[in-house]
Amino acid sequence: MKKLLVLVMLLSLVLGSVFAQGSTEATADSYPSGPVSVIVPYSAGGGTDLVARALVDAAKANFPKNIAVENRTGGGGAVGMSYGANAKADGSVITMITVELVTLPHTGTGAGLYYDQFKPIMLVNSAYSAITVQKNSPYNTLNEFLAAAKTKTMRVGNSGVGAIWHLAAAGLAKTAQVNFNHIPFDGAAPAITSLLGGHIDAVTVSYAEVASQVDAGNLKVLAVLAPERIAATPNIPTAKELGYDVAIGTWRGLGVPKATPQPVADKIEKIFTDASKSDAFVKFMNSSNNIIDVMDSTSYGAKLVKDNDMFKALIEELGLKQQ
Repeated sequence: MKKLLVLVMLLSLVLGSVFAQGSTEATADSYPSGPVSVIVPYSAGGGTDLVARALVDAAKANFPKNIAVENRTGGGGAVGMSYGANAKADGSVITMITVELVTLPHTGTGAGLYYDQFKPIMLVNSAYSAITVQKNSPYNTLNEFLAAAKTKTMRVGNSGVGAIWHLAAAGLAKTAQVNFNHIPFDGAAPAITSLLGGHIDAVTVSYAEVASQVDAGNLKVLAVLAPERIAATPNIPTAKELGYDVAIGTWRGLGVPKATPQPVADKIEKIFTDASKSDAFVKFMNSSNNIIDVMDSTSYGAKLVKDNDMFKALIEELGLKQQ
């Protein structure tokens, strides 16, 4: 009797395992079986939003039940990313995660957000800060701007407290030994709008985010906080060339809730990796001065760990931890 009971229990375990495996495989094979949302944690019209929409457009053929971008702003990106991290772990919600995933927790503004709440899918692109002012600004070089900042407090807009463009401005200010009045916005787009309206003196967002206004003759870029000059803008100097050794930039990638079945995550990675190579996406990225910087899930996961440690140290050094 005992032997029979043991056999029944073992058989139940084996069958349960087989059925569970079959269920996971079926889920992956049938994915996506319903509509999918891609969460963008910043406002519409900003760099992250535009890259996400271009990538989603390139992948749409793989989502017969519809896929749509959903903007969830607030907290310098924390609101949207927290929503994505806590969504149902079935691939129905994908989040465009940004470098703020590894900066906000260390500034004390992450509201419980942490990078290991996500299963990384892929890195999509990267971008560096561009020090940008109005076209009619009296400052035509970074040196002129920083010299003026020694006698007056410059109002510098960023994409949120503790967000990467806040760190970029703070890093430049520390290196140049000046003080900025950091003005936070919910993403780059409203910061740029404020600059165009003359409400602030500069922004430190990416070049891609200001390129259209630069081309229209409304803004001018004084320098980029990059290790070397950007290929799309070879005439714009780096801060390092001008004597300020600071290079800070963002990245954007895709993530799903940590508990998402690996076969589903693998399928999402395949879909969007293919989309990132499409003619339409590549054309958009090149025309908008965005840098394609694709990295697979394994390499991206390692980058999250490395960048988390790096930004933790930088934030402590800059004294940006909120009390």
